[in-house]
Amino acid sequence: MFEKDSLIIGLLIGLCVPFVGYATIQMIFEQIAELEFLNPDTRSIYFRERTIAILAVCLNLIPFQLFKKRRNEKTMQGILIVTFIYVFVWIYYFANLMFLN
Repeated sequence: MFEKDSLIIGLLIGLCVPFVGYATIQMIFEQIAELEFLNPDTRSIYFRERTIAILAVCLNLIPFQLFKKRRNEKTMQGILIVTFIYVFVWIYYFANLMFLN
């Protein structure tokens, strides 16, 4: 299935990887919080949500690089299209919180 160079495959991969990444990173943060390594007073909830979201979007770089090595240009385009949409949504959603301390 992944041997074929297809825009649809790129779009699907670009949609799924950040969702799985967000859930995984959120789970890691919760595990660390249970161990009391993080002080909840030092960071706001928006910082944590914003950071996890952008890290999840950046996880699209991994499949992008894998398909770049295989020279699957259409699949790479699909991943990039979804990544740009995610970034624009992230900026829109967190624009009013980005410069707050």
